Parts: sequence; C-alpha cells; structure tokens
Amino acid sequence: MTTTVNRPLTVTARITTTDADADGSAPTTPDTYTVTVYMNTHPDNFGGYQPGHPLAAATHPDGTPLRLVFHASTRIHDHEAAASATFSVGNRVHADDHGQTWPDDIRSVSVGDVIKITTPDHWTVHLQLDPVGFTPVPEPTTLVPLTDPRVTHRD
Repeated sequence: MTTTVNRPLTVTARITTTDADADGSAPTTPDTYTVTVYMNTHPDNFGGYQPGHPLAAATHPDGTPLRLVFHASTRIHDHEAAASATFSVGNRVHADDHGQTWPDDIRSVSVGDVIKITTPDHWTVHLQLDPVGFTPVPEPTTLVPLTDPRVTHRD
C-alpha cells in the first residue's frame, strides 16, 4: 500500500556573492590582514611621520585604492608580520597573497610612510615605517591625492 505524503517544496542553491565592502573593495574573509599604504609626501618624510604630514594613499592607475591582502598563517601571524610583508611588496621583492605587486609608477615604500592594517578580528592599526621596524601612530588626518612627484615615480 502506498501513502501520499505532502512535503513543502525546497530548493537548494549555492549563492555566490560579489558584493563589495562599503569602501568599494572586494570583500575579505575573516582570516586576512588587509593593508593600505599611505605615502608620506612631506619634504622631510625620511625624518619620520609626524601627525599633520600630508599622506597619499597608494592607488591603482584608475585611482581605486591599492589594498594588499595577506592570509593569516604561521608567516603572517600579527600586524607587524603583515607590515613586514607589506614592506617587501612595496619594495618590489614579493607579491601579496593574491599575487598583487607594487605599481611601477609609485615609489617604493620607505621610512616615514604609514601602513594601515585591518586585522582578522577587525582591529585597525596604523604603523609608521622606522629605519628599523615600525611604531604605532594615530590615524592620519591629512590625506592628499596621489599626485606629488615625490611619490608618483619609480625609485
């Protein structure tokens, strides 16, 4: 004997989202360090960053922000390791974890520049590049367009 059973209709689907974050960048996974480099355009930038120095965010040729991405791993385990990896990319030694390299039309990352790092737990840290290592600094307030000739040329 057969019995009829009414079941609700169900649909199974895989949904791939391509939504961008609020700033227009690609969405990140929770296990990544996302980095933006601010180039110090002050005439004395090699003397170190001082609050109020004009900074220009590194961008792609079309003007969109250049965001480097590093996956949390044994190599990239904290914000300072992400900053070191950023320095390496910014000096054209390596690429980030998505294969992105430093643009040819922007100078190398150097002393006095500021690195903004968003950690996997969504903390944001700003670090100044020192002659050796990094120093935490307050969030920069003087941002300028990336047009300064001290920045938009290759070393």
